[in-house]
Amino acid sequence: MAVAIGLVSALLALQAGASASSFFSLPRTFPNISACATEPLAYSCENTTTIQNTCCSPTPGGLVLQTQFWDTYTGLEKKGQLLPKDSWTIHGLWPDNCDGSFEQYCDLSRQYDPSPSPKVLPDGTPVPAYKGPGVETFVAEFGRFDLLAYMEKYWVSQGSSNSGFWGHEFAKHATCTSTFDVACYGPDYKKNQDVVDFFDAVVRAFKMYPTWDMLAASGILPSNRTTYSLTQLQTALKAQTGAIPYLGCGQNGTVLQEVWYFHHVLGSEQFGHYKTVDSTTKSSCSQTAGIHYYERTPTSEREVRLLP
Repeated sequence: MAVAIGLVSALLALQAGASASSFFSLPRTFPNISACATEPLAYSCENTTTIQNTCCSPTPGGLVLQTQFWDTYTGLEKKGQLLPKDSWTIHGLWPDNCDGSFEQYCDLSRQYDPSPSPKVLPDGTPVPAYKGPGVETFVAEFGRFDLLAYMEKYWVSQGSSNSGFWGHEFAKHATCTSTFDVACYGPDYKKNQDVVDFFDAVVRAFKMYPTWDMLAASGILPSNRTTYSLTQLQTALKAQTGAIPYLGCGQNGTVLQEVWYFHHVLGSEQFGHYKTVDSTTKSSCSQTAGIHYYERTPTSEREVRLLP
């Protein structure tokens, strides 16, 4: 309850500093993609001709991954940074190239990551640490307190601030996604509009995959005693999504930690149709040993579904 009150108080404080107009007419953050209506339709990674308007389809990063974590603690519980009960958490939305390779930190003018990883790109370009205001202030400036509240509940970092994690995901991945290029927002672009638009897209994609519920509905629940086979986990998720996602495990492949859902996208990454496809990355989970899907530390999670 203290955490809930703290979050509400923080949001009210942010709202108090926002302009009155932001409450009655929130600024739009979507891109200007009217020209896409006349472009040929094709799923990313399935097009047979070169995509001319890269604002219309993620190019070249057309293999889009919606990624999630299963953490059992945050390390910042004393600061009120808790995990959502009965839910996995957001990792990000990644634009892999169709061959499985990927780019990162593609526009250093939009580098908002306070702890870039890597600090030097493969071509030798250094990625400077961001030292400006947190990206949560960008969301607040657009009056999107609803989005910020959802992110605080479900986009939770382990071992670092949520805001820093969000900045990392935007800088490393969104800047390499063509449909979030500044040019796609047209002449009326407002600074950081693309950041808020990306966060909206991340949340939309995450809502497509209630991983905790899908596994629980197949009798697969977090347990400190029971283990599951990789086949059990993959089969349960494929039965609901139509494709085999990547499952990531630690401790020699025996502790479940993450899931990646792979897609080809028809249209923009913001609004297009996500067609689930099989993972192009081999699972790091053991093919033979039992896999632990551990319970969370009780003091590391909170019930978020009853909170405003």
